Amino acid sequence: MANFSKSTVPQFSVDVYQNEFLPEGGREVNAIVTVTSTGGGTSGGIPLTGASAGPAALPGRAPAAAVVIMVDCSGSMEYPPTKMRNARDATAAAIDTLRDGVAFAVVAGTHVADEVYPGGGRLAVADPGTRARAKEALRGLGAGGGTAIGTWLTLADRLLASADVPIRHGILLTDGRNEHESPGDLRAALDACAGRFTCDARGVGTDWEVKEVTGIASALLGSADIVADPAGLAADFTRMMENAMGKEVADVALRLWTPVGVEIVFVKQVAPTVEELTDRRTEAGPRAGDYPTGSWGDESRDYHVCVRVPEAGVGQEMLAARVSLILPDPAGGTPRSLSQGLVRAVWTDDMAASTSINPQVAHYTGQAELADVIQQGLDARKSGDFDGATAKLGRAVQLAAASGNADTAKLLSKVVDVVDAATGTVRLKAKVAEADEMTLETRSTKTVRVKK
Repeated sequence: MANFSKSTVPQFSVDVYQNEFLPEGGREVNAIVTVTSTGGGTSGGIPLTGASAGPAALPGRAPAAAVVIMVDCSGSMEYPPTKMRNARDATAAAIDTLRDGVAFAVVAGTHVADEVYPGGGRLAVADPGTRARAKEALRGLGAGGGTAIGTWLTLADRLLASADVPIRHGILLTDGRNEHESPGDLRAALDACAGRFTCDARGVGTDWEVKEVTGIASALLGSADIVADPAGLAADFTRMMENAMGKEVADVALRLWTPVGVEIVFVKQVAPTVEELTDRRTEAGPRAGDYPTGSWGDESRDYHVCVRVPEAGVGQEMLAARVSLILPDPAGGTPRSLSQGLVRAVWTDDMAASTSINPQVAHYTGQAELADVIQQGLDARKSGDFDGATAKLGRAVQLAAASGNADTAKLLSKVVDVVDAATGTVRLKAKVAEADEMTLETRSTKTVRVKK
């Protein structure tokens, strides 16, 4: 790992939003933790020296990175014939978006995984020549065979592991269901890859399984989306690669320290998408645990932390939790704390203070419920429980309207006829385009931030 004497990582800040007041005997403390990173690769970042400089960027230059693009080449990609052509064009567009110096490879995925470029278990280094040769190699991509996504991910992991770089990223495109390996095989591959690279996953057309694609992205801390019309692939791949090229530091963890007697109820990301992190905790010393957040560029994310404190009397107060951003040392030394915030509990007999809900907490509690009821409503609709589907999707319409989540409200309006958004009164549409239903399901976890 290279040492840069004047490397920088983004400047991280942590802001905590909560109502710290509890009634006598109250135990549950909720807080929204906003994490913002700015100024990586510039003089505004945090300078690192010695071994800790490895994962950072040289001032004015983006950090070393490696990307593997996995393209579905199974038989179904031949129908319609434009689908494979669009996939080749999209991969070429992504290759054009690679920065000079980034390591990359292209993998063709069927019931096995094959190296398309550069081959030989290697990664190429992006420059005008390698980009041209990679695009030439794409011309040979054809459709045929089955789908075993775990083998694609395993090969991508092996290729990415060969690069001594901090940012490792995958882009995965599929158009079908993972029919040529067991769910257990895919799960094992995801477990093996988790924490080793991040991955964005895309489903093209409407013959793929939403829960498979979103599950891949969730396990590997990436984004998931639908590209219903293959003609939109090139623009989507370009955006994905631009986002990957904007990442400046990898493997940042959200560390939660709690005093004796405090229990963690849950930890979840709530913006820009809802992502459950509670079960991903790794122990980090006495009463401390780390939750993975993946790679960061210039961006801001929100997390909801809920803890249960011991009962206490009026007038008492305590530190309920300390939230820190931790950057590991690639040399195995002490991790670095980038920023921290405190979650407090204060017991009061002032009813107005103790019953007030913090606006940030209320908003994101609603956004998390919105994601849940959309999923429940669509599952009910598929199983033929139309009354249950109407109730859940009606609640979703109500929550989307109340929170100003216009994008989700628009997607819902393609699945239900809205009679009254404020009360959540809706009717299920008799006919729903498969692409509209899949888009709603795929994007159900996207949230909006609190209106200032």
